[in-house]
Amino acid sequence: MLSRLHRFAALVATLCIALFFTSTLVVELVGTTESIVRIKSLILSPGLWILTPAIAVTGITGAIMGQHRQNTFVVRKKKRMPFIALNGVVILIPAAYFLHHWASLGEFKATFYLVQGIELLAGAINLTLMTLNIRDGSKLHAKASKRTI
Repeated sequence: MLSRLHRFAALVATLCIALFFTSTLVVELVGTTESIVRIKSLILSPGLWILTPAIAVTGITGAIMGQHRQNTFVVRKKKRMPFIALNGVVILIPAAYFLHHWASLGEFKATFYLVQGIELLAGAINLTLMTLNIRDGSKLHAKASKRTI
């Protein structure tokens, strides 16, 4: 049960980051000012209200399941998680608030685009790390399934 919850939360979190990243890129490249404002608003809410608990559940369930395991896949996942969490708390969440605020005021100045670039870079890093964790989790699950057969 814990494993299923972990997988579901990880998938939701990864899909959120992918959706935020993709929608931001698309709207910045071909969208209107109004569509940028709308995307920034949706990322903030309900986006962060979905992403934040999904990340927390993923981290908590992963920590519980990996508590006493030293498997190569588990060790790699444990090493990535602090970077994912720090990236989210220090860069992605504050950036979402600032970008939403500036967009809602129509302030698309250099600072907006600098923070947008930092957010996209941090999002790409988190998406990559989360995808690697899903890959390693899948290998770990496959390995465990072979043992039970």
